[in-house]
Amino acid sequence: MSAAPARPRIGLVAIGRNEGERLQRCLRSVPPGCPVVYVDSGSTDGSVEFAIGLGMTVERLSTDRGFTAARARNAGWRRLLVDHPGLEFIQFVDGDCELASGWLDEARRALEAEPDLCAVFGRRRERFPQASFYNALCDDEWNVPVGLVGACGGDVLFRVQALKQVDGYSDDLIAGEEPDLCRRLGLKGWKVRRIDAEMTLHDADMHHPRQQWLRARRAGHAFAEHVARHGHQAFPDWRRQRNSIVLWGGLIPVVILVLAFIGFSSGAAALVALGFLLLYPLQVVRIGFGKWRRGATPRFALGYGLWIMLGKLAQFGGLARYFLKRWRGGGHQIIEYKGGGS
Repeated sequence: MSAAPARPRIGLVAIGRNEGERLQRCLRSVPPGCPVVYVDSGSTDGSVEFAIGLGMTVERLSTDRGFTAARARNAGWRRLLVDHPGLEFIQFVDGDCELASGWLDEARRALEAEPDLCAVFGRRRERFPQASFYNALCDDEWNVPVGLVGACGGDVLFRVQALKQVDGYSDDLIAGEEPDLCRRLGLKGWKVRRIDAEMTLHDADMHHPRQQWLRARRAGHAFAEHVARHGHQAFPDWRRQRNSIVLWGGLIPVVILVLAFIGFSSGAAALVALGFLLLYPLQVVRIGFGKWRRGATPRFALGYGLWIMLGKLAQFGGLARYFLKRWRGGGHQIIEYKGGGS
């Protein structure tokens, strides 16, 4: 008599919308025997048919509530537990990412070693960091320090027990849903660890300044909503980021414009406006110099400093958009950066 097959302990949720070849690489990278739910947000490129062809379960999000990554992930892990109620861990992966070989086993061992960990993630790398400066910025952003951290990104292995305790992600968040979840779990005593292991290859496919601008705008929206939702319990560094966006992206530009207007009749005001304006290139140099001292090439360091400061303006747009929508009432629409160069 043959032994019964081992019950799976890890399931995987992949989410996507018109990811095409990127999704195909993603789904093909899942180890054999791992239960998968692919959650699709209105794709028209054959993604659903491809996933079905691989024998994977597909959840199609309805359009009545709008698409968000948070809503897609929730639909995925809940469907997984319906089909496989004994799962202990769930790996989330974005449809533009490919799993590294051996990642699931390494992440599972890390969670088993520390019962108070709710989530573990590793090194997410850009597939083509040399293809554009914006891809290289993404690759640098993914390289967070190893050890206990406040929050994770979209690719992460979660403990099912923790997800159930807080009922998963907040469906209505259009950005920053991972830090929101981690903050809520952290308040209940759970921890998140970044381990020293290869996790995923990400394909940002960013080649235009507008794409980076939109990505920064989405980040500004996320900072604003996280602090507004959690108040004094928000991550301290997110509060600092919010304040920095208000200062560099909003307050100082307004001061410069006012002084420049006054400067038509007052030379002193024009000089003060110029002084404030010069703060921006000085900040670019300061930030770039710090990046260079940490090992970056001079060209990347300077570009990094430039986009940190340009990003403050874009982030202020996202922050203002959040508060304007909140004041007017109604839901928020997702901010997409892929295809933003058109």
